[in-house]
Amino acid sequence: MCPRKRVTLIQLDANQSRAEHITLHDGPIESVLDQDVGTLESPLRLYGRVWTGGAQPVIRYYEAQFLKGKDRVPICAVARLGFGQLRKRPESMPGTAILNAPRAGMYIVDEFR
Repeated sequence: MCPRKRVTLIQLDANQSRAEHITLHDGPIESVLDQDVGTLESPLRLYGRVWTGGAQPVIRYYEAQFLKGKDRVPICAVARLGFGQLRKRPESMPGTAILNAPRAGMYIVDEFR
């Protein structure tokens, strides 16, 4: 289920949605899509993985779940650096990424590179 390539803003971490600065850790992530994109209707939970080893974290999403209780469906999406949202703060420790923004752009892609 990969809708046409589109971008929308997402809440990066469902557990830190109201925070000014958020901390991501290597491993699983649960994000929130609160705007429709393609055939994905909001509100929607996105499930994926975070890697924090570089200058900015890499976030890939593999599954989505509609909040109306439907089953999880496979997706292929990434969070990307847009206006600096995914730039790590200098005080980020290994295995973490402290970010200035709780939101970032999410892109539906055909495959991961």
